[in-house]
Amino acid sequence: MAPTNSLVFTVRRREPELIAPAKATYREYKPLSDIDDQETLRFQFPAISFFPCTPSMEGKDPVKVFREALAKALVFYYPFAGRLREGPDRKLTVDCTGEGIMFIEADADVTLDQFGDALYPPFPCFEELLYDVPGCSGVLNCPLLLIQATRLKCGGLIFALRFNHTMSDAYGLAQFLTAVSEMAHGESVPSVMPIWERHLFNARYPPRVTCTHHEYEGVANTEGTIIPLDDIVQRSFFFGPSEISTIRSFLPHSLRQSSTFEVLTAFLWRYRTIALDVDPNKEVRAISIVNARSRFNPPIPMGFYGNGIAFSTALTTARKLCQNPLAYALELVKQAKADITEEYMKSVADLMVIRGRPLFILDGAFLVSDVTRAGFIDLDFGWGRAAYAGVAAIGGELMPWIMSFFVRFKNKRGEDGIVVPICLPTLAMDKLVKQLDNMLKEQPIRSNCRL
Repeated sequence: MAPTNSLVFTVRRREPELIAPAKATYREYKPLSDIDDQETLRFQFPAISFFPCTPSMEGKDPVKVFREALAKALVFYYPFAGRLREGPDRKLTVDCTGEGIMFIEADADVTLDQFGDALYPPFPCFEELLYDVPGCSGVLNCPLLLIQATRLKCGGLIFALRFNHTMSDAYGLAQFLTAVSEMAHGESVPSVMPIWERHLFNARYPPRVTCTHHEYEGVANTEGTIIPLDDIVQRSFFFGPSEISTIRSFLPHSLRQSSTFEVLTAFLWRYRTIALDVDPNKEVRAISIVNARSRFNPPIPMGFYGNGIAFSTALTTARKLCQNPLAYALELVKQAKADITEEYMKSVADLMVIRGRPLFILDGAFLVSDVTRAGFIDLDFGWGRAAYAGVAAIGGELMPWIMSFFVRFKNKRGEDGIVVPICLPTLAMDKLVKQLDNMLKEQPIRSNCRL
């Protein structure tokens, strides 16, 4: 593996510009849902895609193609070209001004091969690949999308973006980017037309909390975080078929058919907690982001691109989690996911209105988001699939120390698997790596590490 953490390169950027919809759009106000505008989602989240050079790029300027496709897609997704305003009771509304999204064109004196064999977070010089344009990093009254398209000297491309999470979850963002890819291929309308319908995730009248919500209830965040932020190391771990099979072998037969997401979440929650040497009496939570669209009857209509997610929360003490076998953690994770119903989502929306749109409990939490099915890796803007497409950094600016993602990845050996970036203090990370290596000693865990 190339030493990507020492890679240094220069990026030459043109002046940032606003990309507006290609045609005039409605000037109107569109309220977000009571799931959208909760405090937990009020941040900008970064993603990145690396595209190798392909013959289909020859004679074309892919940045020009991408810019024009963005403008065409924004005709249908025109709220993205607006600005968020906050009203009474902290309610967020999109002012559909048509001002546009922020776009940066750039060139870098580096090749894709120089990034090394392991194209997954953390990425070297990411701040050069997505310039933080002044005035664009907030939630209110600023562009809702920031995109930088960087040409590489090998002919490859890097597309990096940062989006306002209150507008969309990963599935909604992927839906928008799919429309952009279709416009890049010459289509005049998206194959899936976007719908707003944010009222489907609004609170009832009168609001009433009818379910238990461990993600928002319990110990207050007076202790801050269990992780010292001045000593953080980040590693990305690759789990291929052999690693997943080995983990499943530690489970009773009745649980071996559990989903890969459930198994990996339980596995990492347990061994991360052991590595952190948490107070045995402390409450710990595994918070799994669940796509709740299909939990409604009837299901949320196709084309909805808002936040349709829930934070399913498994709760126990560190002692019980660490002293019990892996099956204990897995059963907690599975039950928490099963608890997500239409009634649960309505209860969350009601809680948001009643309690002022709170942030979920951070203390003792391990939050996991599975974006393997969002479709980012399948996006093709006219020059083939990306070598990597997914999250650019853990947790954005809000919660990097507790959040991890599952991202689809094919390694240099051609193995399809899942990459999971994790942040921990140095000593805890060393302990975690040793634990995982011991458990998976037939297939030592493959990872990269950067400070």
